[in-house]
Order: sequence, then structure tokens, then C-alpha cells
Amino acid sequence: MLFSNKELKKLILPLVLEQFLVILVGMIDMIMVSGVGEAAVSGVSLVDNINILIINISAAMATGGAVVVGHFLGQKDTENAGRAAWQLIFFSTIVAAIISVCLVVWHKPLLRLIFGQVEEAVMSSAVTYMTITAISITPLAVYNSCAAIFRAMNSAKTTMWISIFMNIVHVTVNSILIYGVKIGVAGAAISTTISRTLAAAIILYLLLDPNKLINIKGKVTWKINGELIKKILYIGIPNGMENSLFQLGKIMLLSLISTFGTYAMAANAVCNTLAGFNILPGQAINLALLSVAAVCVGAGDYKQTRYYTKKLLVLAIACTGAISLLLLIFAPWIMKIYNLSSEAEVLAVRVIRYHAAMAVLLWMPSFTTPNTLRAAGDVVWTMVIAIGSMWTFRILTAYAFSNYFELGLMGVWIAMTIDWAFRAICYEYRFHGCKWEHCMTEKIEHSG
Repeated sequence: MLFSNKELKKLILPLVLEQFLVILVGMIDMIMVSGVGEAAVSGVSLVDNINILIINISAAMATGGAVVVGHFLGQKDTENAGRAAWQLIFFSTIVAAIISVCLVVWHKPLLRLIFGQVEEAVMSSAVTYMTITAISITPLAVYNSCAAIFRAMNSAKTTMWISIFMNIVHVTVNSILIYGVKIGVAGAAISTTISRTLAAAIILYLLLDPNKLINIKGKVTWKINGELIKKILYIGIPNGMENSLFQLGKIMLLSLISTFGTYAMAANAVCNTLAGFNILPGQAINLALLSVAAVCVGAGDYKQTRYYTKKLLVLAIACTGAISLLLLIFAPWIMKIYNLSSEAEVLAVRVIRYHAAMAVLLWMPSFTTPNTLRAAGDVVWTMVIAIGSMWTFRILTAYAFSNYFELGLMGVWIAMTIDWAFRAICYEYRFHGCKWEHCMTEKIEHSG
């Protein structure tokens, strides 16, 4: 077996803790900002959705880099794995820097274009938050690229410790700037930027260690290696298009949600944070599965690829089920800490309980299984299904539920789970077939 239970545990547990910290700090962040008012919560939430759209570009390239590096590791070629690692970091930094400059320069027209109907107080918070956090996109791209490389060499413990440090810095600076200096939304944005920059510097420094299985020592060059970038983008571009269009669709839905009133926007923001906690094990296992499956594919062992996919899928469902049970029971008490209005609180409890029930049934097959397909290079098919399902079932259905059935925010979340159901059916059908196994065969043989 390519991965023992001990090695899987070594990979997955740090990722779970890391994802937990990200969600926990996100919740703390939202609680801190909520003290400034619902307009601040709504403004930060709106910008976070735009930032996620941009960040998905670097995350997609990190995914492409992790797959390419994993294939090289499966072939026992650590030298080319190191070269691919540096090319990933270098190219991601260039792209992120360009995007960051564009956001700083054109943030106001972008926000007005997407969220022009929101209240002025919400827009003011959004402008402040976006202007500052745009600067953090470049260091975050560096961090995401490096973290993907560490996961590829089964060293998730390193990213876990850096994440702990980053989140401690974030919460500490947040507390000082929001409660001490009292600069509200600006304080949250500044703490985010500082923590991401420090994390990027640390993890990049660690990759210079020549004793690492994958390292960039002696491989740093200011020239783009077209062949390696092409391999990375082969995975990254379809995945980036999928994630970006997915997030664009979510932003469109936010425009719809903004018409329901500030209370619905605040409830949606809180539910998004708790939903992230709900699917936390799945998110961590998704990252682990991508690395595991990529190594198996690189070694040409598809029997083990299937075995690990099924094993990790069952684990993700079991863990998500446990968290869903907690949310179903304790949702009313959890909402008390967010300082929501009574109307927003009732709506948020209803939405998060629905999400908790459906996540156990549908989230894993619709978001975990396709990571194996991506690791095998079956990226175009997964992209088409994801985009088609998103825009057909989630977007159109959400608008129909809102305009014709007057379901409001609840209708948007119901439409989301219909999207999950369709994806789950398509991805499970594809996985149980054999076509995905042949997607990378020619590329692997060519590289050999």
C-alpha cells in the first residue's frame, strides 16, 4: 500500500485542525465585527465573497501544482517535483500581484456594479474592507502554493503549526484594533493582511531547506518554465474556471439576498460561517485526498486510488454527521453569540439546521469524489458538470423560489442542495466508470 493508516492519520489530522482553526477564527472574526453592527457584518461578508472568487484563482493553481508535484513523487522524481514547486510559487505570485493592484485601483466601481442596491452603511464597510484585504491576496497566494506542496509530501503538520501562528496573530491584532484602537472593519482587514504576510514569509523560508523531500533550494529562477506551467495549468485552469464561476454564482445570489433586507444578509453571513464549520472534516479530507490520489495516479495504481477515495469518503461522512448533529441540537444557543436581531436569529437557526441535515447526505459525493477525478486529470468533465449544475440548479432555482414561491433566504439554500444532489449523481457515476483512469496516462508516459 502506498499510504498506511499511520501516514493517512499524519496527513489528515493536522489538516482537520488547520481547517478548524480557519473556521474558528472566521467565527471569532465575525463575532468581533458584529460588535460594530449588522452593517459591518454584511459589508465584510459581501467582500469576503469577492475575495474568495479572486483567491480561488490561486487556489486552483495550487491544486494544479499539488497534482503535478504528486505525480512526480509517484514516479520518485523529487528533482522535477522541486522545480514544479518553484514554478507554482513564482507564477502564482505574479498573477496574484496583478489582481491585487486591479482591486486596489477599481474596488469602488466593482462593488457598486455588484452590490449597488445595498444600504450606504453596508457599502462603506465593504469599501474599507476590500481596499485593505486586496493587499493580502499576494501573500495568501504564496502561502496557498507552499501549503499545497507541503501536503503533497505528506507534511501537513508544518502547515498546521503555521496556521496556528497565523490565526493567533490574526485574533490578537483583531482584538487590539477593533476593541482597543476602535477602528472597526479596518482593524479586521489590517489583521488579516498582517497574519497572511507573516505566514507566507515563514512557509516560503521553510521550503528553502535542502533536507525537505521537496525543496526550492537551487531551483529559484526568474524565468517561467513553459513545460511545467503548462502541466500545472492543465489542472489549474479548468479547476480555476469551475471555482471562479461557482463563486461568481454565489455573488449573484448575494445580490438576490441583498434584496431580502439587512437582517437576511446578516443571517446569511453567520450561516455561511457555521456551514464552513459543518463541512470542516470534508474540506480537510478533500485536501488530503487530492495529494493521496495524485501520488497513486503518478504511480499508475488506480486500484489504490479507488480504495483510498472510498475510505476517505466514508470517514468524511462520519465526521460531518457528528458535527451536523451538534448543529441541529445547539443552533439556537450558538446564534446568541452573534448579536443578531431576533428576526435574523430565527431565520439563521432555520437555515443552518437545514444545511446540517443535507450536508451529511450530499456534500461529500458532490465535493470530495471529484478531487480524485481531478488528480487523475479528468478536469474538463468535472468543470462542465460543476458549472452546468451551479447555473442551472442553484442560480435559476434560487431566483424561481424567491420570485414565485417567496421563500426568501431559505429558498436560496434549498436551491444550493439541489445543486449538490445533481453533482453527487454525476460524479459518483463517473467515478464508478473507467474513463477518468485514462485521462493522465498519455501525459505520464510522455513525462517518463
